[in-house]
Amino acid sequence: MLEHLDRLAPDPILGLMAAFRADPDPRKVDLGVGVYRDERGETPVMQAVREAERAVLERQTTKTYVAPAGNPSFNEAMRTLVLGADSPLARSERLCAVQAPGGCGALRLGAELIRIARPEAVVHVSAPTWANHVPLLSNCGLKLERYPYFDAATGGVAFGAMLSALDALPPRSVVLLHASCHNPTGADLEDAQWREVAALLRRRELLPFIDMAYQGLGRGLEEDAYGLRLLAAELPEALIATSCSKNFGLYRERVGGLMVLAQSGAAADAALTQLVRIARGLYSMPPDHGAALVAHILTTAPLRAAWQGELATMRTRIQQLRAAAAEALAAACPSKDFSHILRQRGMFSYLGVSAQTVQRLRAAHHVYMTEDSRINVAGLRVETIEYFAQAVAQALAQ
Repeated sequence: MLEHLDRLAPDPILGLMAAFRADPDPRKVDLGVGVYRDERGETPVMQAVREAERAVLERQTTKTYVAPAGNPSFNEAMRTLVLGADSPLARSERLCAVQAPGGCGALRLGAELIRIARPEAVVHVSAPTWANHVPLLSNCGLKLERYPYFDAATGGVAFGAMLSALDALPPRSVVLLHASCHNPTGADLEDAQWREVAALLRRRELLPFIDMAYQGLGRGLEEDAYGLRLLAAELPEALIATSCSKNFGLYRERVGGLMVLAQSGAAADAALTQLVRIARGLYSMPPDHGAALVAHILTTAPLRAAWQGELATMRTRIQQLRAAAAEALAAACPSKDFSHILRQRGMFSYLGVSAQTVQRLRAAHHVYMTEDSRINVAGLRVETIEYFAQAVAQALAQ
């Protein structure tokens, strides 16, 4: 049976990682892989996480399973983090929450729940969107379509086209929205635009499926949740997928969760029973270690304050790198506008160059990014920004 399998091409990101590791040139710059890096080029373990890990391990007496719904303390703490400490929805019977293996697991749980509730549902994702959204949502049988989102000419959101497309969708369509730090473009909706989107979704009876993967890395913990909280407050139903990979640095621990806001407590309870059954059939039980760390940090005031300080340092560094990169590119490439890098938020940005230029950057200058010219701004360092800008200028001139 297995001898008839076709060999698949490597995942583009994984292939990029392998090519970078194999490159012996000391000048090489990795802007492709979507992980936060510090000025040493490392993805550090946050100090708050180290302290939480010691405390959790010291008091741990068993390695038995938790439950298909995950760590209750984690689920409760994430409800408050995402929706706000003062939000009545965070404690509402209309909301249920389950832990998942990372944001990917949360997205797949949500997709499976949608398929059970309405098998004919279509999920509308932004053009472009994170590449893994497509297999995560469609592999369970859901149909995906795209709505306009990114304006390549301005580096911002094509908001008029987006609204027109959403306004034409049939009722009960599902709309996948990035809560903040849009991946791959870095182009986010402004608060006023979120208010227009909320009004449209309510009027057209559309279901928002919100992906919150970068809370705290754009404008701030509260600010990055503005659109999500608005939709949850004004709409009868919503799905919210969360990830702790970036803002807690827990990439390999696979920590995430799914929240479902329903029209009633009974509907939320029914959704929870379905999610537990789905989880049981997919992976049985979620891993506990990372979730226990997050729960301990969020419920221990000194650790939570320390974590927020570290997160603010990460966010400030990304903002400073954006400003420095935009300035260096403006000086090196005066005929091309790169100012959108400064206006965008989070770790990612579209450089806005051709695939041929991307290939030249890799072959001649050892600068690695995805073929669509998405860069991870956090992959830059102060000492590599000038080299990066000059490399871009030379690649554009060829």
